[in-house]
Amino acid sequence: MSVHLSTRKIIKEWTDYNEHMNMAYYVLIFDQAWEKMLNKFHMGGENAQVNKRSTMVVDTRTTYDNEVKENEEVDVYCTFFDHDKKRLHLKCEMYEKNSKKLAATIESLSLYIDLDKRKVTEFEQDKIQIMDDFINK
Repeated sequence: MSVHLSTRKIIKEWTDYNEHMNMAYYVLIFDQAWEKMLNKFHMGGENAQVNKRSTMVVDTRTTYDNEVKENEEVDVYCTFFDHDKKRLHLKCEMYEKNSKKLAATIESLSLYIDLDKRKVTEFEQDKIQIMDDFINK
C-alpha cells in the first residue's frame, strides 16, 4: 500500500548551515502529513477536543537517506499501516519530487489515549471500521 499524504516545499527557515533541511523538519513534515490521515480516521485534533480521545506517539525510528535543499519539493507517502485495538503502526516515506530519490523514512507506533484519564483506551468500533476499510482498499 502506498498513499500520497502531502507535498511540501522546503523553506529557508527549515534549512541549516549545511545548506540542507535540518533533521527536525523532516519529522515535522511527517507529523503534519500523518495528521491528515488521523483526520480521515476521525482521530485528529477535532476529535481530541470534542471526544477527548487522541493518539500519542510512543516510539519512532527515522532514517535520513538523501538531503533536500531549500525550494525543493518533497512528497510524503504512507507505505505501511496497521492497527490493533489500541495501537497504530505506520511507516511513511519522503521523496524529493523531481529526482524521485528517497529522502527519509519514519516508522512510528502510537497509542490511543483517553485524554480525561490520560490512559490508553480502545478504539471505537466506527474508527476500527474506517481503518480496516483503508487497509483493505
